[in-house]
Formats: sequence, C-alpha cells, structure tokens
Amino acid sequence: MNHPELDMSAVIERLETLRVELTEESQSSSGARDTVMLDQTAVGRLSRMDALQGQAMAKAEEERRQLALRRITGALARIEKGGYGECIECGEWISKKRLEWDPLVLKCIDCAD
Repeated sequence: MNHPELDMSAVIERLETLRVELTEESQSSSGARDTVMLDQTAVGRLSRMDALQGQAMAKAEEERRQLALRRITGALARIEKGGYGECIECGEWISKKRLEWDPLVLKCIDCAD
C-alpha cells in the first residue's frame, strides 16, 4: 500500500514532469560536456583551463541528473509495487511533508541521520 496521505496521481505527475525536465536539461547541455580542443593557436592557456573546468562541471551536473533520473525510476517502481512512502530502513511511513518537499526521499527523518 502506498502512503495513505498522498495523492498518488499528483505524485506520479510530479515525478514524470521532473523526469522530462531533467531529460531536456541533459540534452540541451550535451555540448558543454564535449571534448575540449587543446589547440594552442585557437585559444590561450587560461581559456583552455576555463573550458576544461566548465566541461568538468557540466559532467558532474550530468552525473547528478542521471542519479536523479534513476531515483525517479525507483520511486515510480515503488508506486507500482505499492511501497511508495515507506522508509527503506525502518518500514515506517515517511512524513507527508517530507515527501512533498522531496518525492525521491527514501528514508524517514529519524533514519536519515
């Protein structure tokens, strides 16, 4: 049984919307993760360093997006199985406010410490 205090259709809609947003962000930022050209005649040393730093930041952001997408898939699977909103540590219900703040949370506040 999913969390009794939540409207599951609203939760699913929020998760699907978040999935679409993350996928679009991932697609639109793919150029920032491309290989940085090391042609010294085209750009100066500091510009290359800036480009490499920007590329590293874009790759890290993409990793965070992919993690969030995996967590969304997991949350939707828990909804389908009827276990959404249960703490994975203690099995108690996660508070409604906590789930409304972050629908991807897996643990109640006590177990999250």
